[in-house]
Amino acid sequence: MSSLSQLDQVKTTPWSGGRSPWSVEYGKLMMWFFLLSDAFTFSSLLVYYGAQRFTKFTWPDPDLVFQSIPGITDSGAPLVFVGLMTFILIMSSVTMVLAVEAGHRRSKREVIWWMVATIIGGFMFLGCQAAEWTHLFHEGFGWGKIPNTETLKHLFTGEISTVSALQFSNLFFTITGFHGFHVFSGVIINIIILCMTINGTFEKRGHYLMVEKVGLYWHFVDLVWVFVFTFFYLV
Repeated sequence: MSSLSQLDQVKTTPWSGGRSPWSVEYGKLMMWFFLLSDAFTFSSLLVYYGAQRFTKFTWPDPDLVFQSIPGITDSGAPLVFVGLMTFILIMSSVTMVLAVEAGHRRSKREVIWWMVATIIGGFMFLGCQAAEWTHLFHEGFGWGKIPNTETLKHLFTGEISTVSALQFSNLFFTITGFHGFHVFSGVIINIIILCMTINGTFEKRGHYLMVEKVGLYWHFVDLVWVFVFTFFYLV
C-alpha cells in the first residue's frame, strides 16, 4: 500500500503528465501546428522556384523587372515600390504586437485602435500588390504569358530565354498570389476579431487570447513575405 501511495504521489507532480509544464493553451497549439504545415507549403514553392532559378543559365533581372513605381514612373526606381510594400507589412506587424500587448493589459480601447491600424496596413499592402500586378500585366506578364522579345531584351542582362521568362512569370504570380491570399484572409480575420473586441466579447471572457492567436498568423504572413521578397526581388 505504501508503494502504491508513492506512485500516486509521483503522478501528481507537474512533470508527470497531470499538467503540461509549458501550459500551452489548446487553440494556440493548434495555430502553431497550422502555421507549421503552411510553412511546408511555402517552403516547397520557394524551393521549386530556387531550383528553377539556379538551374537556368539566364533569368530575368529583378532590378530591371521591378524598377517602376505604379502611377508615378515606369522605370528608374528599382525595388523602391516593393521596399515600400515591405515596410508597410512590417509596420502592420508592429501594430499587431501592440494590439496583443494591449490585450494582455485588457485595454479594450488600445486593442481596437491597434487592430484598426493593422487592418489598414493589410489593405495598403494588398492595394500595392494589386498595383504591381496591374503594371506587370500591362508589361505583358501573366500566367502562361510573357512580354514580346523586344520587351524581354530590357529585362535580361545576358542572353534572352523565353523559357526562363515564362517560368519566372508563372512562379511569381503563383507564389505572390498565394501569399496575397494569406494576407487577405488575415485582414478578414482581423476585422472579425475587431468586431468581437468592439462588442466586448473578450471582456466577458476575461482575456484577449484570440488576439494573440490571430497575431501569430499575421506575424507568420509577414515572415513569409521576407523570404518571398528575398527570392524574387533580391536574388
